[in-house]
Amino acid sequence: MKPVAIFRHSPGEGPGYFATFLERNSIPWVLFRIDEGEAPPASPDAFSGLCFMGGHMSVNDDLPWIPPVLDLIRDAVAKDVPVLGHCLGGQLMARALGGAVSRNPVKEIGWGTVRVLDRGWLPDTPDFLSYHWHGETFSIPDGARRVMESEYCGNQAFALGPHLGLQCHVEMTEDMIRHWSSGGAREIERAGDIPSVQKGPQQLEDVEHKLDELHAVADKLYSRWIANLKR
Repeated sequence: MKPVAIFRHSPGEGPGYFATFLERNSIPWVLFRIDEGEAPPASPDAFSGLCFMGGHMSVNDDLPWIPPVLDLIRDAVAKDVPVLGHCLGGQLMARALGGAVSRNPVKEIGWGTVRVLDRGWLPDTPDFLSYHWHGETFSIPDGARRVMESEYCGNQAFALGPHLGLQCHVEMTEDMIRHWSSGGAREIERAGDIPSVQKGPQQLEDVEHKLDELHAVADKLYSRWIANLKR
């Protein structure tokens, strides 16, 4: 089977639980370290699917790797190679497919409830607690359907055929949460005392149980996604 290509845009925002899921299902994967200057491939043809992770930058930044990544996403969609995006990755997908990325009304950091609007990707799944860390949001591209929302961000996910763009982070591990909440302490402090932003200690309360429940949701999303991988 061709490997899944995973794109990392920041050192601390790797594949996390997504890699665990792929390995559990005996699906090979290869990591492109965009943050280290590694160029994205020119074509999706060598891969069964493409997965884009998060990052601290904006899709609207003038970065040399963004235009080729957008072209790669468009090429993959045209060839029915499944694309999956987490946070920045979902924003890259939205931008590539004609949507816009703009400032969210508030920063959304920490744990918060996500409402499931379209249960095609999450059948028999109630609203769930997910992890968040973003200040921007995507619009829903033409032809795609809105799949999830939260109190502080109306567009938490969109689906277009076999492609899924997420604003929330379902790929989190405890180590990632500890790293982000510590490394992002200044951003949390600057956000002030607003209900959409959790302090670091709050993010780690009952974290094992929260992650167990989040991974159960991720298993459903990822299982649906891998069903369409190119063999």
